[in-house]
Amino acid sequence: MAEREFPEDVVQIERLVRRIAFHVRQHGRRILGRFDITPPQFDALQILVFHDQLTMGELCQRLYLASSTVTDLVQRMERAGLVQRERDPVDRRLVRLRVLDEGRRVIEAVIRERRAYLEEVLENLAPEERESVRRGLAHLLQVMLDLEGRADLAEEAARPAPADKPARTPGARRVPPASGWAEKA
Repeated sequence: MAEREFPEDVVQIERLVRRIAFHVRQHGRRILGRFDITPPQFDALQILVFHDQLTMGELCQRLYLASSTVTDLVQRMERAGLVQRERDPVDRRLVRLRVLDEGRRVIEAVIRERRAYLEEVLENLAPEERESVRRGLAHLLQVMLDLEGRADLAEEAARPAPADKPARTPGARRVPPASGWAEKA
């Protein structure tokens, strides 16, 4: 069977997306190291912050991990004071995961640092280039979500950045607030 050939733009876009994701992930891991949290714990915590009160099984499905792996992950997060297991008040057979204040604090701090890093990178682009990147990425995400049947998330992906932000002085450093960070994790 012959190997499939792809158009050159598809090859280049895939390579660029993969390389950008790699650099963001590497920088993100350095940030996580300062917070004593592992990348899998961060992934789980993000999901739990956005989808509070998941069961262990639901978390396993969202992480695409085996039950034994997630059980160990949650135990370490409990010991760190990030999450707590609680019996479901309606169905006592179910155990739900609740994010504690420390878990929310860690997530918000990590997201602030990630945004600061991205802001530093984007400061090297002209405002119209930044907007072009934002629009292109939002449109690509919207198409992906549409193809996956996730129209509920596609609308949010297409939403432009708030226009009421004051202009920044070139070179001035500002760390944006972390609210709204879990845009449909």
